[in-house]
Amino acid sequence: MLVRTDPFRDLDRFTQQLLGTNARPSVMMMDAWRDGDRFVVEFDLPGVHPDSVDLDVERNVLTVTAQRDQLDEKAEFLAAERPRGVFSRQLVLGENLDLDRIEAAYRDGVLRLHIPVAEKAKPRKITINRDGGGSDQAITPGHNGDSNGKQRSSSTVDATPVNA
Repeated sequence: MLVRTDPFRDLDRFTQQLLGTNARPSVMMMDAWRDGDRFVVEFDLPGVHPDSVDLDVERNVLTVTAQRDQLDEKAEFLAAERPRGVFSRQLVLGENLDLDRIEAAYRDGVLRLHIPVAEKAKPRKITINRDGGGSDQAITPGHNGDSNGKQRSSSTVDATPVNA
């Protein structure tokens, strides 16, 4: 018997295991965007029963797991292109998100998550207190005084986090 070696076949098999194919994706498809003070993430899960969807958050890792039931094995298939079984996807979320207030909804085969930005990560103003003692003056970033040499009288500083 003649055995033929095809190095590309092994490479294709390895690539399909890691990345999946159109018929058997390795992960669920996802869209994500920022909408004001929250992030929105949508996962496509057509044909998945809502009871089989599971969300877990551990530290800053969000794991989404879902299962689409297998078809009847006794049936004679003409085509079987839709992926079946367990799907899983993990997202590493930044520390600037409020993981305790994640909201999830499942409708028409789409799982939608709303992840709010944490209060500590939102831009805010910091007030500088001034004593009536006389020598303390207000600080304004980038200005030592106006064109007349007088100190500006603003008493707030705009503090925007670096990661915003």
